[in-house]
Amino acid sequence: MDAKKERSVLAKIANVDVIKAKNVLVRNNMKKCLVYYSLTGNIDYVAKYISKKMDVDLIKLNPKKEYPDSGFKKFFWGGKSAVMRETPELENYSFDSNKYNHIILATPVWAGLFTPPIRTFIRDNKNSLKNKKISLIMSSGGGKADRLVNEIINELEIKSLNSILMLVDPKDKKDESKDKQIDEFCNKIK
Repeated sequence: MDAKKERSVLAKIANVDVIKAKNVLVRNNMKKCLVYYSLTGNIDYVAKYISKKMDVDLIKLNPKKEYPDSGFKKFFWGGKSAVMRETPELENYSFDSNKYNHIILATPVWAGLFTPPIRTFIRDNKNSLKNKKISLIMSSGGGKADRLVNEIINELEIKSLNSILMLVDPKDKKDESKDKQIDEFCNKIK
């Protein structure tokens, strides 16, 4: 091979390597985003705890019409809204999926399902979430959440979730083991 052809081939190889290196840098520099809804403060506690442990943008979803946060009305209206798969109108929030390669959804468990504000977020951003890593954080008062995991996978139209964290009342029934679970989750998705 003559010197001119050799330089041309080397330049192409070098250019490909530069492009690959740039793609790796871009992927590694992309951030994580934690999108959450919290009625009683348990998920709010987890979101803030995680934001102290790792670089993550927090987006708190707030429905324009708040749900009751205590007593029978809390369980009745929250449960009904989850079972009926309602999608309430949300206060304005800023989400640019191009900034993130990993989205963490965090939700209380209502009637074994994820909350309507999270459902609205998924509905409004479904296409931009398709090629992202998705992890899930759930908080319940003690009930199982297997149905919630399957429901969110189906709603997102994905095969599986990157990581899952299930907590029982992390703020209301605080103990070191729950913080340790959150730490392990953070280490898994870093």
